[in-house]
Amino acid sequence: MPKLKTHKGAAKRFRITKNGKLMRMRAGRTHLRRKKRSNVNSDYRHVISSTVKANVKLVKKIAGSAAD
Repeated sequence: MPKLKTHKGAAKRFRITKNGKLMRMRAGRTHLRRKKRSNVNSDYRHVISSTVKANVKLVKKIAGSAAD
């Protein structure tokens, strides 16, 4: 069976930590940010972990080693 190719879109959006957690940025960070409170805007700058098990399993499969 041939190796799976890395899904480049997923590799750019997600990072896998050393312990296997899937880290992602929040959605909606580039549009209409002037109206939002400063602490909400601050939250957009930080990486959060993705906890939906189905998403984690899928992204780890398609992102391959390039997400490391």
